Amino acid sequence: MPIEHDPMLVALSLLVAIQASFVGLSLALRVSQAFAFHRRLLIAGAALSFAIGIWAMHFVGMLAARLPVSVDYVVLPTLLSFLICVLVVGVAVYLATLRSQRMLFIAATVMGLGIASMHYIGMMALHVSVHMIHNPVYVLASVVIAILASSLALWLAFASDARPPLILCAAVLGCAISGMHYTAMAGLTLHPIVGEGVRSAPAISGDLLAVIVSIVAFVVSGGFMLALVPDQSESGTDFIKWTTTPKAVASTSSVDLAITDACVQLSTTTEEVLAEKTPDQLASAVIGGELTLPIEKYGSAKKINIADIFSVHANAHYTYVFNGREDIFCPLSISEIVERLPSDIFFRVHRSYIISIPHVVRLKRAGDNGVADLDSPVRRSVPVSRSRLPQLRAQLTNYLQTQEN
Repeated sequence: MPIEHDPMLVALSLLVAIQASFVGLSLALRVSQAFAFHRRLLIAGAALSFAIGIWAMHFVGMLAARLPVSVDYVVLPTLLSFLICVLVVGVAVYLATLRSQRMLFIAATVMGLGIASMHYIGMMALHVSVHMIHNPVYVLASVVIAILASSLALWLAFASDARPPLILCAAVLGCAISGMHYTAMAGLTLHPIVGEGVRSAPAISGDLLAVIVSIVAFVVSGGFMLALVPDQSESGTDFIKWTTTPKAVASTSSVDLAITDACVQLSTTTEEVLAEKTPDQLASAVIGGELTLPIEKYGSAKKINIADIFSVHANAHYTYVFNGREDIFCPLSISEIVERLPSDIFFRVHRSYIISIPHVVRLKRAGDNGVADLDSPVRRSVPVSRSRLPQLRAQLTNYLQTQEN
C-alpha cells in the first residue's frame, strides 16, 4: 500500500515541531540561571513543551498520511507513547542543562532515542487496522537522524562558542523530529487485515483534527513560555558591563568609576585582566588556604587547581565544579568549599552557587534577582540572589581596582 502525504499538513507538522523546540530550548537555557523550585519548574516545563510538540508533530504527520484504507487508533499505545516521551525528554533536558560536553552527547542520544521510541510505540496504535512491516534500514536511518540532528541542535544551543539565533537551533531540532518521522514512514509497508469490514467515516475530518491538535500544542507551549520565562528586558541602568578600550587602559593607572545604585561602568575589562593574569599568577596571588579541591572524574579521584575553577554549584550534600567546559563532581559540600576558597577571588552569590570574580563578564538583572555571565568556553550563567547583588558589585569593583594598582 503506497503512503502519500498532504504537503500542507506536512508543513504544519514541521511548524509544530519547530515552535515546540523553540519554547523547550528557551526554557532549558534558563535552567542554569534559576533558583531551586523555579529551576525544577523550568525543567518540567521544557520537558512537557518538547514532549507535547514531538507528540503533536507525529500525530499531525500521521493525519497527513493519505492511507488507502481507514484506520482506527488504539488509545493505550498513543497515550503510552506520550508518557514515555515526557519521561525520556525530561531526562535529556536535565542532562543538557548540566552543560558538560559528555553530558550533552548523552542528552542528545537520549533525546534522539526518545523521539524514535515515541514514534514506533505510537505506531502500534494502528495494529488493529493494518499489518505493518518496518524496513530495518529505514528504522536505523530514522534513529540516526534523530540522534545526530538532536546533537547538532543541543550543541548549537548549549555548547557553541557563538550561539546562533535560538530560532535556528529550534529549526534544527524540529527537522530532527520531523526527519525521523518521515524517514520511518518511508520505510513502512502496510497490509490490510483480511476480513476487516468497511468502517464508517470519522465524526471529524483528519484535516480539521490536525488543525485542532496544532492549535492546542501552540497554546500549551506558549503558556509555558509566558508563565515560566520572566521579563528580562535590559536597559543601560540595570546591568554591570565591562567595555574595553585597550588604549585608555594603557594610558591610565587608575580606574574611572561611575557608580550608581543600579550600574557600575568601568574603563577596564575583565578580559583585559584575564589576558594579563595567567592561572599560575592567580594561584600565586592566593594567600593561605589550599590551592586545590578534590574532584572525581571517570571514577578516579583527582584534584583541580582553584585557578581553573569558574563556578561551583551545590547538588544535595555534594557539589559540581565548573572548569569552563564541563561540570565535575566534588565530594565536598558548598560550605566546605567556601572555607577553602580565597574570599577575594571567589564569591558566594547564592546559597547554592559560587563564582570566580575574574571570570565574570557581565552582571544583569533577572526579575528581582541577578544573573552573572561567565567568560567560559562553554557559556555559563549563574543566578545571583537579590540580597547579594550589592556585595557582588562592590567586590567586582574592588577586584578590578586591585588589578589596576
